[in-house]
Amino acid sequence: MQYKAMQAAGQIAQTIEVPAAALTLNTNIPFAGSAISRQARRLYVGNIPFGASEQQMMDFFNEQMTVTGLTQAEGNPIIAVQINLDKNFAFLEFRSVDETTAALAFDGIPFQGQYLKLRRPRDYQPIPGVSEEGGGGVPQIITGVVSTIVADTPHKIFVGALPNYLDEDQVKELLVSFGALKSFNLVKDSATGLSKGFAFCEYVDTAVTDKACEGLSGLQLGDKKLVVQRASVGAKGGSGIQAPVQVQVPGLVVTAGPGQATEVLCLMNMITEDELADEEEYEEILEDVREECSKYGPVRSLEIPRPIKGVDVPGCGKIFIEFCNVTDAQKAQQNLTGRKFSNRVVVTSYFDPDKYHRREF
Repeated sequence: MQYKAMQAAGQIAQTIEVPAAALTLNTNIPFAGSAISRQARRLYVGNIPFGASEQQMMDFFNEQMTVTGLTQAEGNPIIAVQINLDKNFAFLEFRSVDETTAALAFDGIPFQGQYLKLRRPRDYQPIPGVSEEGGGGVPQIITGVVSTIVADTPHKIFVGALPNYLDEDQVKELLVSFGALKSFNLVKDSATGLSKGFAFCEYVDTAVTDKACEGLSGLQLGDKKLVVQRASVGAKGGSGIQAPVQVQVPGLVVTAGPGQATEVLCLMNMITEDELADEEEYEEILEDVREECSKYGPVRSLEIPRPIKGVDVPGCGKIFIEFCNVTDAQKAQQNLTGRKFSNRVVVTSYFDPDKYHRREF
């Protein structure tokens, strides 16, 4: 009993169970802490390049942590790397919780031609009393690294009507002409890996946000004109569809459907997967959308695809409304475009009715 009490108090190092899968280890520091702390010392790394080895990833991140000054002691901060070759992701294990949190700043860092995505693992549970900010004044922005997570802030920018053939680097090249990017995400089809024609970003210097929107919106690229605007608006709080904001969004087509008006309207940038996963929030969203859209004509049907764990659900994050005729859909499109829903600016496009009825979202 005394031995267990000393373990619980941290006076005696506890034994950590290491997964049976092969791990690459490189540390002179002994494992310490409970299984709970181990969850907080691991990071998921997605979009890793084909053929990358565990040793290469370990060497790369240890070097990056050192040159950016994010290490908190001598030696290598990463003590284990585990790669899942079949699903193209890896897990990094760090020696300390604070260094793990600090390493999240590398989200979006290029590695062997790929932009890596760093996230907390799904089983992550914050440790009570431990800061989520990394501690020690660790910088949250690293020069040259653009995060792949674009937070819902007042300075989040929506970039629409992008030609599908433009890749991430080409879109970034357009955006950085106004300043350095803090975060950027080109939305892609998970099945094909091709661009869906729209992206989100935020600048390091938020003062350039409006300049970028004004300078890029309407820019002719091929047969399309860019639509660039603030995607999230202002303060927290409030729900439901609110009064229109002064944002002009022309007939935007970011899906594979036809550009001409149809009786099916698609609403975007209104909801998140987390909101859809919550049953009460989902029901509230259904009620709010149906009530608002009914002002412009009878709603024949309404579809809001919900996330399913382990399944790539087509159209998840979009709202599809079928009206009885095209005229009603046009009224809704004209009135809903640019409005606010839970502090996000609504983006609209028409959708192919045949695809809608076949649930090809």
